[in-house]
Amino acid sequence: MTKAELVAEIAKKSGLAKADAERVLNSFVDVATKTLKKEGRLALAGFGSFTVNKRKARTGRNPRTGEAIKIKAKKVVKFKAGKALADSV
Repeated sequence: MTKAELVAEIAKKSGLAKADAERVLNSFVDVATKTLKKEGRLALAGFGSFTVNKRKARTGRNPRTGEAIKIKAKKVVKFKAGKALADSV
């Protein structure tokens, strides 16, 4: 599903105009991003939780050449589905 399709579904389910639904979705993304940066966790009951984890630097391989390359440490966002979501899928 693309962002445009998600906006259309939100508009259809909520009775909002597509422009309003897009503003709601963009606001959610902004708030989620700021929360993950500041607190490192965002939990939505029944849906799931997003957490920020640190990934250590490591050595990888270039699949084309087989050459060893260094992969920098970075932060990654992980999602764990809540029970209600997992059971419905």
